[in-house]
Amino acid sequence: MAATADLAALVERPFALLQEMERRSRAAHAGQGAGAMPEEWVGVGFRIGEEQFVASREQVREVLMLPDTMTRVPGASRWLLGIANLRGHLLPLVDIKLLLGSGRTTLRRTTRVISVNHREVPAGLVVDEVLGFRRFMDHEFADEAAETIVRCDRFLGGTFQRGDESWPVFNLFDLVESNMFLQAAAE
Repeated sequence: MAATADLAALVERPFALLQEMERRSRAAHAGQGAGAMPEEWVGVGFRIGEEQFVASREQVREVLMLPDTMTRVPGASRWLLGIANLRGHLLPLVDIKLLLGSGRTTLRRTTRVISVNHREVPAGLVVDEVLGFRRFMDHEFADEAAETIVRCDRFLGGTFQRGDESWPVFNLFDLVESNMFLQAAAE
């Protein structure tokens, strides 16, 4: 209430009022002062099997429907489903569940492709479902990764916990830069 009263005292001095508003805005943006907003983390929620995960919004270029046609790659691992032409760009499509050793993804109407926003490794990750944007506050984050059935522990970087829901943070860049991902030739 005192902050409002302070601004009201400056109403007769518009320039001073604007200066005080700018000062408070800069302080809030820098994380100072009582009026500072807590930080928000935004990610894309998705499902692999029966488990839900979230990936940083910056790591996801776009979410796509599974293309009608894709070209198999001779001599490639089974998890490399093929190459698809999406808007004039070739994108390798990877069954992430099969890559992780947790069985094949069942292709359904909800199946989606997450196009990874990586400069050097183009990849489309086939997941069971994309659950849309998920927003979390910093205080909901814990460094410990939740236990998962899908064998992806080495690609998890903490967990967001909201009520009974647990959202492990899946680092897509760590996955596409890993040796297991880059070795697509069949053994």
